[in-house]
Amino acid sequence: MTLALASPAAGPLTLDQALELAEKNHPQFQVAAAMLEAAQAGITTARAYPNPEAGILAGHQRARVPGTVPGPVQVYSFSQPLETRKVRETRILAAELGKSASEFAQAEARIMVRSLVRQAFFLALRRKSELELAAGNQKLVEDLKRRIEVQVSVGEAARLELTRAEAEAAIARTSTKSAQLRLVTALAALRAAINIPQDEEIDPGGQLDPAASLPPLSALRTELEQNYPALRQSESEIRRADLRLQNELALRTPQPTLRSEYEHQPDVATYRVGVSLPVPLWNKRQGPVGEAAAALRLANSTLRLRRLELFAQLESAYGRYLVASQQLAIYEEGVLKQAEAALQAAEAAYRFGERGVIEVLDAQRVLRGARLDFLNAQYDRQAALIDLQQLRAADLRDTRP
Repeated sequence: MTLALASPAAGPLTLDQALELAEKNHPQFQVAAAMLEAAQAGITTARAYPNPEAGILAGHQRARVPGTVPGPVQVYSFSQPLETRKVRETRILAAELGKSASEFAQAEARIMVRSLVRQAFFLALRRKSELELAAGNQKLVEDLKRRIEVQVSVGEAARLELTRAEAEAAIARTSTKSAQLRLVTALAALRAAINIPQDEEIDPGGQLDPAASLPPLSALRTELEQNYPALRQSESEIRRADLRLQNELALRTPQPTLRSEYEHQPDVATYRVGVSLPVPLWNKRQGPVGEAAAALRLANSTLRLRRLELFAQLESAYGRYLVASQQLAIYEEGVLKQAEAALQAAEAAYRFGERGVIEVLDAQRVLRGARLDFLNAQYDRQAALIDLQQLRAADLRDTRP
């Protein structure tokens, strides 16, 4: 069966629309839902009782000994395997914990996909802004080159200045083409994140999130420890592995089978009822018990490893957010204004013949670098904020840091 994919509406693609499309289209949600269905079916399997076994044997009795009556013989048998209470309880509890782990995995999938969409969306916005900066810088350089061409043609400027301007214009055009290529790549990643056809046109539009007031890092660690579903999933897997070990140990106790038979002979009928037990002589379940014990150790190690990785990611995102915020404050406090004023002064001095074109080109380059650094700091802070939202499981609580 082919799934019909939802597509973005006409006009700029907003972040909310992108998240909605991902909810409808992304296969990771279907994967998580299928795993949850399988876990629910696993509970049904664990609660099922062993099936009984019925049998019939038929034959004919011949008289070889005096007094034996010849005739047909039938034997009817029935057996019902029984389970000890410990075996059944541990199996059911392990299956129920499997469902709990699948629910946490589904929540983890939702967080990961929505974070992926946010990162792809803002990366596309970042590339659009870079292209706008590159195109604006190219326009400034091209305008300056045209003015120099006029001055050279009337003999007011040297040919060397035009050569320098032409070289700078070529660099600016190359930068614009590179920015266009990066935008195409970012849009392709966004289409993949929301799972829409790669040939469908999209134009993301939106604003960056405002600056957030973050709690201390220690409080964020506690919040992550309490809320992040991957840790809850690992804890469920530990309890599940422990129950599996208990189940394997309980299976060392022989599980009885209740048996009954009815034998009909031409001259007599016989009834028999009894219980049979397997004798653990050769197979004492050392292998399954060892495997379950190893699985329990693996689950414990996985939880410790996962916690270590998440704490490292949290510390990294927290540090990146603070550094980017400091960089933005520096640029907003005067770096951009100073770079703009320096360019205006260089252009004025060039018009009056006090400076050459090289000073104007240098000033333009400084302003372009300052604007690009400011843009990068803005989106670096946004990327760090998205990571913090993910680690705080904000999508499960509908809150933002």
